[in-house]
Amino acid sequence: MKLFLREQLPLIVFYIVQLFLITLIYWLDGYRHIYISLYAALLSGCLLLGYLAYRYITNRAFYKRLEKPLSTMDEFLNIEHQTPLSVSLHVLLTSQFRSFKTELYNYQRKLEGHIQFINQWVHQMKTPVSVIHLMIQDEDDPRFTAIGDELDRLQKGLEMVLYTSRLDTFERDFYVESLSLEHVVRSVTSTHKRLFIRKHVFPVIEINKELQIASDEKWLSFLLTQLITNALRYTVQENKKIYFRGFIRGIHTILEIQDEGVGIPKSDLPRVFDPYFTGENGRSFQESTGMGLYLVKQICEKLGHRVEIESTVNKGTIVRLIF
Repeated sequence: MKLFLREQLPLIVFYIVQLFLITLIYWLDGYRHIYISLYAALLSGCLLLGYLAYRYITNRAFYKRLEKPLSTMDEFLNIEHQTPLSVSLHVLLTSQFRSFKTELYNYQRKLEGHIQFINQWVHQMKTPVSVIHLMIQDEDDPRFTAIGDELDRLQKGLEMVLYTSRLDTFERDFYVESLSLEHVVRSVTSTHKRLFIRKHVFPVIEINKELQIASDEKWLSFLLTQLITNALRYTVQENKKIYFRGFIRGIHTILEIQDEGVGIPKSDLPRVFDPYFTGENGRSFQESTGMGLYLVKQICEKLGHRVEIESTVNKGTIVRLIF
């Protein structure tokens, strides 16, 4: 009703002004029968009210639909229209919706093809990386050790590309089960022992073996890999430690990962989970991509976990995963 009145307000104002001018002309011409003028104005006003009532009744469904937001486009398509204006608008919006839907479908097909190509490419690249690992694993030459370190870095990059491309189709590729938190952490740290040795940093695991969580082991392992890689990257001094602590707080199980690295400036903390944000540390560490913590945040949300972070410059960073 409000929308209808706002639309018809110019017509009402124009009618009142016109009625006043006509009455004024008759008054100046010497016609001084006030009651006849009022009677004529009353009849004319009734005609106007009848016209407005007719317009509102015939367009009532149309105005109500304009005032109430649509939850789906199907609701608009199912509305019955009676007036030429509503019918024409309905035809226009329907054609635009179909055009938009076709264009969106084409973009979706292109995106799915692009993601499929990325996944296939990553899998093809992982095979030669694994073969090279096997070729150099028994070599003692320092040059082969350096090659192995670079292969580890390459493999982590490939995994980041693969998991990033899978985020949009996460629901197709996860399996929740009861896991031993201590076992998952030890498995991930063991996988990255070469990186720990190269950085001369030691993992300290303080988790009760009976501590259980509900999560997806594959995605959780990738998540922990990002946190461990970050912790090691920003620990510049040797003989430092990364602590893995597991405990229960209320109804939640907590995994706390604490490093003794350079820390994160307080001004950067609110944005560390934004994609491609590297902050002040990104200017000192060229390997920073700004995607690690972003992926951690996204995966935690999809798994139903939470992540907290606190940090002190030159003292280290603490990341908490809340299950």
